[in-house]
Amino acid sequence: MNLFTVSELKKIRIDKYLTEKLKWSRNKVQQLINQGQVWVNDKRIKSNYLVEVNDVIKVIPKLVNDLKVKPKKLKLDICYEDDYLLVVNKPSGMVVHPSLAHHQDTLANALLYHCQKLSDLKGNVRPGIIHRLDKDTSGLLVVAKDNNTHLALAKQLKTKQLKRIYLALVHGNIHHQRGTIKAPIGRCLTNYKKMMVTDVKSKEAITHFKVLKSFKKATLIECELETGRTHQIRVHLQYIKHPIVNDPLYSDKAVINQYGQLLHAEKLTFIHPQTKEIMTFKAPWPDEFKVLMESFNK
Repeated sequence: MNLFTVSELKKIRIDKYLTEKLKWSRNKVQQLINQGQVWVNDKRIKSNYLVEVNDVIKVIPKLVNDLKVKPKKLKLDICYEDDYLLVVNKPSGMVVHPSLAHHQDTLANALLYHCQKLSDLKGNVRPGIIHRLDKDTSGLLVVAKDNNTHLALAKQLKTKQLKRIYLALVHGNIHHQRGTIKAPIGRCLTNYKKMMVTDVKSKEAITHFKVLKSFKKATLIECELETGRTHQIRVHLQYIKHPIVNDPLYSDKAVINQYGQLLHAEKLTFIHPQTKEIMTFKAPWPDEFKVLMESFNK
């Protein structure tokens, strides 16, 4: 993988910039862009994107044929299913959709085995996927079986009709019962795997939280997303100096085990695109979450 930050003003197309920078043919660069192998500031772009100073460019040089996702029989925890959509409870440790690092062990592989047919608005790599969860975040996701359902749910996500409630166990004691974190989030320029609160090439990010229970050295909170930035809850809680317990990327505290951050998408609400019924689902806490949480009560 090639990773670099643009250090001087260019204002030229990304395909031309990479052709000159990497000494590759323009055709190869355009194929990589079309296949989603080129990212700028953690977003897929088109060949006519104009490069700017401080852009963080990530290029995966391997050409793939749109990463054909193969159905694979994997365990699925299905909370609801009909002819238009399904709601699944994703376990911690499972990647949502394939990448070059994860080909056959993702939620998308399991969904295709179970459904055979899913929406393809996001290409073959993300069949049916409306919204994502980090690999080590557990909880609820809604998946579309057809493109009309996908469009309707995506619109609800954009207009905040699709609501997501998370549980998080954080380090330290929060002494006020409710709060709102409003701080813009952008790519960390020193570590491409991380996001951070910054005014540089950032987007508005708003997280509401409510304290549910206090422990000796930790607090269980409920978080509701008003925006949906990458790693938003994890970044915001680090920003207020209450990082999520067991988060290997955003916490400076010792990691207890390999389970991952104690963040669980517990509740999901949306309007069914066909029946117009308001649907609400709640996923039980993973056993590992409960065990680690109770360890802070001793």
